[in-house]
Amino acid sequence: MQSTLYIPSNSLPNFHSPWKLPKTHSLSPSQTTPVNSSPSLKPLTLSKSLKTSLDCEFKDEKLENLDEPTSPLRLPVVIRRPGSVSRYLWDGNELNLVSVDGNALSFSRENFCLDFEDGFRRLVQICGSRVRNFFLPREVSGNYLEYVKWKFLHRVFSSAVQVLATQAMFRAIGVGYSRSLPSAAALNWVLKDGLGRLSRCIYTASLASAFDTNLKRVRFSTSVLFSLSLGVELLTPAFPQYFLLLASVANIAKQISLACYLATGTAVHRSFALVDNLGEVSAKAQIQTVCFDNLGLMLAAALNILFRNNKRLLVGLPFVVYPIFSAIDLIGIYQGLKHVHLQTLTKDRLEIIINTWIQFGNVPSPAEVSKEEGIDFLWTKGRGPWPVRIGCLNSKNQIPRLSMMTMRSLNNVDFYFICLEIFNGRLAGTWQQGILLCLREGVGTADVIMGLLQACHIRKAILSSRCKWENISEACGSYDLVMRDWLKLNEDSKQCAQREFNFLNEQMLGLGWACKNILLSTQEQERYSFVDD
Repeated sequence: MQSTLYIPSNSLPNFHSPWKLPKTHSLSPSQTTPVNSSPSLKPLTLSKSLKTSLDCEFKDEKLENLDEPTSPLRLPVVIRRPGSVSRYLWDGNELNLVSVDGNALSFSRENFCLDFEDGFRRLVQICGSRVRNFFLPREVSGNYLEYVKWKFLHRVFSSAVQVLATQAMFRAIGVGYSRSLPSAAALNWVLKDGLGRLSRCIYTASLASAFDTNLKRVRFSTSVLFSLSLGVELLTPAFPQYFLLLASVANIAKQISLACYLATGTAVHRSFALVDNLGEVSAKAQIQTVCFDNLGLMLAAALNILFRNNKRLLVGLPFVVYPIFSAIDLIGIYQGLKHVHLQTLTKDRLEIIINTWIQFGNVPSPAEVSKEEGIDFLWTKGRGPWPVRIGCLNSKNQIPRLSMMTMRSLNNVDFYFICLEIFNGRLAGTWQQGILLCLREGVGTADVIMGLLQACHIRKAILSSRCKWENISEACGSYDLVMRDWLKLNEDSKQCAQREFNFLNEQMLGLGWACKNILLSTQEQERYSFVDD
């Protein structure tokens, strides 16, 4: 049976502050504790009493060590800021934030003098970090920096050529000469701007869907158009009597290019944003554009100052630098677009993904598809044997009996059908065979992927036995044989697509592809309706 002790109330510890505890006296075997028979106090066991005493001693010793540490206490809290990593330390009196990566938040003159090399290195690192945070977003994909490097070349030299072109147009309308007519110049300027903006509206209205489906091709094409427009502006001093005509043509081209730049900018910025920081990426892009354009302005000003004493060279300067600067400008745009990896699905990107899946059994990443897709400035993609087209059946390009039997086999649960077609080839008088995917109204994204997957399987089977299917239009006399082979091929490819769809979709989602929607052109958005008579 445990013995009990009574502790009087005056022997309880008195806590004067939350940090310092007075020392408590532990019980020794030789000491006797007075026993108070007061019924208001609860009895405590000897083991609990000893435990309380030891705990108080341990806490008191720990707090004393906190108050007077032999070395700063490293707390488990680290602060990471752009360009620096710091940690909280307790020196016994106050809390300090100390750099732990060599990049001190600030350094004194004495430390800088003691170690000039180390101080200069820290200064360069801090300045470099600040410049990087000023120009670049924090959370972007790894290919963003390469894109900015090529954008630098594009904006600087494009801006320089624009300055020279504007200068040439001022000379053409007489600005700076005593015989100039300001009112006529202003009238011509207003007319050419009005025509340019009208053409910009017509262009954007007629080519709206192409900004999504053929973004890189359209953007580079309009960049070439913009560069040519600057060349036309440079010609205005040589033909001042045709100023309005030349300036209007040039401004129409510039307005079309500007419309494309604004329409495609959001998609380009979204491809670099990793954490939905589209606003930050767009804001940094504007900062880069302003700074790079100012550098181009300074370059043009430096060239004018350099040749200011020779008027003949100054007049011929734009024609000398134009081809060089324009070539650098277009190279920068072309190389920069190569580093834009779009995650949205179009018919061309989805076809590249499916072809890689059928051939190698895996889904390519957006970077791999971007490399395969390229810019396609000359519209050479999709010109291989048996190309796949999405749209409606053209009565002039059909194989009548085969198309008729394919449509007769449809039912209410089918959201697409596939048939063969014949169309004019690239050379005059030649014909080419292809595969047509027709989509029904209300078709979902999964059905479009399934249909294109089935069409690619059909193409693979046709290419493996090309001799059998190349003369299909001439073999319509043997109707039963052709229809039997076609229906069997259609059914086998459909079953194969159904087996592979879930695995294909899972891999696409895992690699970051946006599988919720597929961006289709105006012609690819045509649908058919099913009527069950």
